[in-house]
Amino acid sequence: MAKETKKKSNALVAFYREWLAQPRLTKEQKKQMPPFKRLWHEWLWPLIWAVLVVKFLINPFLLAAYEVPTGSMERTILPGDRLMADKFTYGVHIPFTDVYILPLIEPRPGQIMVFKSPFDGKTLVKRCVAKAGDTVALRDKVLFINGRPQEEPYVRHSDPHIFVVDTVLINRSLFQQAWQSGQLAYEGTFRDNFGPVVVPPGHLFMMGDNRDDSFDSRFWGPLPRKYVQGRPLFIFWSWDSGDSLPLHLFWKRLRIERLGKLLTVA
Repeated sequence: MAKETKKKSNALVAFYREWLAQPRLTKEQKKQMPPFKRLWHEWLWPLIWAVLVVKFLINPFLLAAYEVPTGSMERTILPGDRLMADKFTYGVHIPFTDVYILPLIEPRPGQIMVFKSPFDGKTLVKRCVAKAGDTVALRDKVLFINGRPQEEPYVRHSDPHIFVVDTVLINRSLFQQAWQSGQLAYEGTFRDNFGPVVVPPGHLFMMGDNRDDSFDSRFWGPLPRKYVQGRPLFIFWSWDSGDSLPLHLFWKRLRIERLGKLLTVA
């Protein structure tokens, strides 16, 4: 029994030395290696290692790429932009749990964030406008936080029409309850006149910079902190996927001026 165990151990050691360990060979010795073995040690095995590191270390804990398909963040982020986001600024997320450890900073208003939508589970990119305990309201498209109008140079309004709501007749308690439970229907009613509501503990209020065309916290409620996935760093690729240009003019579809644009503000 002991001899069989020793044989298996020796076989594993031999396999490791032959195929997994990086051999230290001279140029002459490398030339004498069988073609496949040389290909394996010089290209295939290093490539496998790189893929494993990206898949199981960098992507889950450090960096991830995201594509933006909609215009809810125009003009800050355009449809077709691809973002590189860090996944450790707000804390390292332990896979298969809602636990974050070692946060460098806490999410704060003004920051753009990548998060999982509590409405349908999709990955979204929006801007945080309020934190837990803040009172949020919109009056004729103007955002108020704790009773103060906000200066937001990045905001875009594409629709001049204003949806009017008689806020005097709204039952504040029922409105807050409906909003917290995500029961406000997306009919545009509260797009331009909303609240006031108080962001509950452990939550954030998220909005798109394109305020007239963004499905955000006004409609699906407050965002739980645990749903935040990371913070966009920069745009590494931008491609106009619309119908304004023919496909064969690909060099005109590429938005070169957006490549490398930094998104880490506030």
